[in-house]
Amino acid sequence: MAKRTKKVGSVGRFQARYGVRARTRIKNVEGHQRTKHVCPSCGHKTVKRLGTSIWHCKKCGTKFAGGAYLPKTEAGQNVEKMLKGELHLPEVHQEPEGEQK
Repeated sequence: MAKRTKKVGSVGRFQARYGVRARTRIKNVEGHQRTKHVCPSCGHKTVKRLGTSIWHCKKCGTKFAGGAYLPKTEAGQNVEKMLKGELHLPEVHQEPEGEQK
């Protein structure tokens, strides 16, 4: 018997429903979330997803919260950069409230 999901992978369960673009996006997201990721505490590539936003390192046992599909989100990485001082927020100039032009 031939393998039926050679091209479509895990989204073969949707068959011909929902459209090609939606199934392709789901395939990409699921592919990224199911791979092993690098642990932030020990540095080994052993982090797996337990549930939505819950990640667990099999090497050191660290359990932490991250993104829903990836352990580190782009917004979280920007916050870490700001805390380290590598990224600065754009300054907004406001005029004093008492003065008018």
